[in-house]
This record gives sequence, C-alpha cells and structure tokens, in this order.
Amino acid sequence: MAQSSSANGGVPAFDESFDVVVVGFGFAGAFAAIHAADAGCRVLLAEKQPIPGGISICSYGSMRSAHDADAAFAYLKATNAGRTPDDISRALADGMTKIEAEIRELAKVSNAVVETRDNGGNYPFPGYDTFYDTNIAQVPGYDDSRMLYPHMRGGRSGNGWRVLKVLQDNIAKRNIEVRCDFPAERLIANHDREVLGVRFKDKSGNAVAVKARRAVILACGGFESSTSMKEQYWEKSPVLPVATTANTGDGIRMAQDLGAELWHMWHYHGAYGFKYPDPAIELSVRAKRLPDWFPGLEHKAKVQMAWIIVDQDGRRYMNEYTPYAQDTTHRPMEHYDSARQIFPRIPSRMIYDENGRKLYPVGQAIYNKLGITFEWSDDNLREVELGIIKKADTIAGLAQHLGVDAAILEATVARWNESCARNKDEEFGRPSGTMMPLDTPPYYVGDLYPMVSNTQGGPVHNARQQVIDVFNAPISRLYSAGELGSGFGFLYLSGGNLSECIVGGGIAGRGAAALSPWD
Repeated sequence: MAQSSSANGGVPAFDESFDVVVVGFGFAGAFAAIHAADAGCRVLLAEKQPIPGGISICSYGSMRSAHDADAAFAYLKATNAGRTPDDISRALADGMTKIEAEIRELAKVSNAVVETRDNGGNYPFPGYDTFYDTNIAQVPGYDDSRMLYPHMRGGRSGNGWRVLKVLQDNIAKRNIEVRCDFPAERLIANHDREVLGVRFKDKSGNAVAVKARRAVILACGGFESSTSMKEQYWEKSPVLPVATTANTGDGIRMAQDLGAELWHMWHYHGAYGFKYPDPAIELSVRAKRLPDWFPGLEHKAKVQMAWIIVDQDGRRYMNEYTPYAQDTTHRPMEHYDSARQIFPRIPSRMIYDENGRKLYPVGQAIYNKLGITFEWSDDNLREVELGIIKKADTIAGLAQHLGVDAAILEATVARWNESCARNKDEEFGRPSGTMMPLDTPPYYVGDLYPMVSNTQGGPVHNARQQVIDVFNAPISRLYSAGELGSGFGFLYLSGGNLSECIVGGGIAGRGAAALSPWD
C-alpha cells in the first residue's frame, strides 16, 4: 500500500480528488462510470492503454439478455456447478432482464439502432430458452469500425465497436473525466484497509495519487497476458492471449494487496489458434469461428470445418467442433505425458487440404492494440509465405515438415476420410454436417496453441460487487466489475461477460455512489 501519514491519521497526501475512481475503460468500467455519474458523482475513468475499449471492443457485442429472471438463474446455477454463490448468479439473472431497456436508453444519445435476436443458452440446462441477444446494429455515420478505431480488429460481424461508440457518447455528456495512458499501480488505503484512492503513473512516469472520496471500482480486466500468473494458475503452457497484451492481472494484484480472496482462477474462455507472425507480439491469431450448435441437435450443425487437429505424434485426439468451440476446445490440450515430460498437444497441428484452403480463411486476427495491421488473407496463401502454414503435395510430405512418423499421420488421415465417407465420426463424435474429407492435394499444416480470449478468475465479489477478503468480509470502498473476477465458475454463457459488464458495472457504480465520502 502507499505510504500513509501518521501525522494525518494514516491519510496520505493526494494530488487530486474525485468521488469515484474507475480503473479500466472497457465496457465494465464505462457502465460503472455512467451509473456513478448519474448518481451525482464526479468520476475519473482511467485506462492503462493509450486507447479505450479493452478487450470488450473486440467482442461481437451481443449482450445476453433474458426474458425471465427465474429461468436465467436456473441456467446460470447449472453452468456454475456449485462454484459461484446463488445470490451472485441471481443478481446477474435479474439484471439480464433489464439490459435491453438500458441499452435502448443509452443508444438514444447516438441515434443508434438496437436490434434483438432470440438465441438460447449454449447447453440444454433448465432455462436455456429464456436468453436472447441485444445488439447495437447501427450507429448513423459510422459504417466501418476503422472510421473510429483503426487499431482494432474484431469479429467479422462484430458490433463491439458500436457499443463502445455509444458508451463514449454517453460518457461525454456526463461528469466523467477520461484519462488514457494512465495505468493504476496500487490502491491507497489506511491502516484499517479502507480504500482511499489509487496511485497512478502519468505519461512522464510520475506517480499521481488520486483520492476516491467514495470508492474505487476495479474494472481492469484479467490476466491473459501475464505469463507468470498463467504458469502458476494453469497446468498447460503456453496459452496465448488473443486481443490485448495489456491485461496483466494488475487489478488482481492490487486487490490481493488488501487481502482479497480469489476464485475461478483456472477458468478461462478460449479455443485454439496460431502464433502471431511477428514473434515480438505476444498474441495469437484465432482459428476461424464457426457457428455454435446445440447438444441434442447435432443434425442441425451443417457448416463444414475445413480441418482436423492432431497431436505431436500425428494422431487425432479430440472433437474439433464442440457445441461452443470458442469456449472449451482448449481443454483437451491439457494432457501431460509424464513418461516423456511434455505436453504432446502443445502445439497441436491443424491439417487441411486444397478444398479447405479455398473454403474460407482458417484464421482471424482479433486485437485492440496500436501498431498492429495484420489480417489473415482470404485465400490462406499469405500465411504460407509467412511460414505460419506449411505446404506439401502429400501427407507424407506434411509428416516430414512435422518430424512425425509418416505412416501414423497417413493412417490418421485415412481413418478421417473413411469416417467422412460413412458420415460419422466414431472416434470423437464430431457432428456429421461439419465433416469434410482431406483428399485433395496440396495439403497444409500449421502449429496450433491453446489461446485465451479472456480469463474468468480474479478477486471474489459479492452480489453487491464488493471485493471480498479471505475472511469473507467486504474490503471497505472497493468494488470490481467485468472480467476481473467473473461469476462464471465452470461453463461460460456466450455473451455472458458482456452482460456482467453491464449488470455488474451498474451495481458497482450505484453502490460506490451511495457511500458517504470518507473525508
């Protein structure tokens, strides 16, 4: 903690003062700041990067809403598998029924068009059919994300950037001061661990002590870009981040400094992807996202996946196209071979043929970071030139590239092609409508790594978004929101983290504003 002045009752000297200080300008921080300002507070919204948006801007922007709070709660309870207290899931479920109305109200400032789309939960748990998506589908005058955010690439049909535009327009109308390139370093607290403010670093490298007269809200993301934290909390390694290099667990460490308990540290949202072509950029390029399918309705999964995945011995080991592939397909890569002392599935290898190459881009670069311009080519050929993908005229030639037994790899591909002919994957249960044979040379292969879109772990919070210490007591005047300590404890709900940003950010903003100033 920052040094305190015993001559002033343990209160340090501050350089400036706000009612509420919000750390992190993604969606969670923006909603927290808006709600605190609407309650009459003067708010500082501080962002570590030179640009706002965090990883939120890279999202599809589909904010999960619910028609019925009881049904939503039943679903969330099932997906959390007892790892999240009911009152926290209940608060999210209740809030999800109000998301559409809130977004429609905020959208008026930008004259934005809001649309909804029925889209149930990812798994057949009770209440799955209550969910739908709320989207900001259009902001007049802005048809392309690059008009506003040239440094950002999101989903090809993503609306995350439109959400940020609406939030920025709303922030501009309120008593909210925004500072980018202003990283938080440490919380400032008194001897009783009551949070009094935040120590930041300005653009010149100088420390700036900012008083938070009512509360601090940590909304500064997770730890997907902290190699040391990932190595300690996750077994498999490496796991590559997708969207930003800025989420390095800052908020987790600041909360831990005051005794915060942690939860869900093992759980993260992710799939698999390629290493970035520039080794100096520690990001991954996500494998193409294909439509989700619902368990029990496998026959409706009709989009062909161009590739199969094999391990370092040349054998298939997983269903490459699980129901919600962007959330859980990294999990089979966890396997550790204790006899050889290796993770034989890291890297794995993606294999496809000429028909697959022509089908669609097999990779997609997603990021919110200055200085990056890479985009995956439509025909997948530039990646061959860059060395991300290797090419051979035969499967045996691919095996030579990979240094594996050609007979094993040829047998793997032969079994796959036989499965495609039978229209059934008897080994790993991939839906038949997603299968396509690998029978047209040349053949292609790329190294494939587990990747993390966002983490779910962090400081524990209660239903009021107050950060909780290791003795289950709230840390005075400290709140969290968004990815920093998500309530999703086992299985994720697509779009659910955005819902947490809205619901949790609002709860935190209102709760912080309701406190009496400590000074």
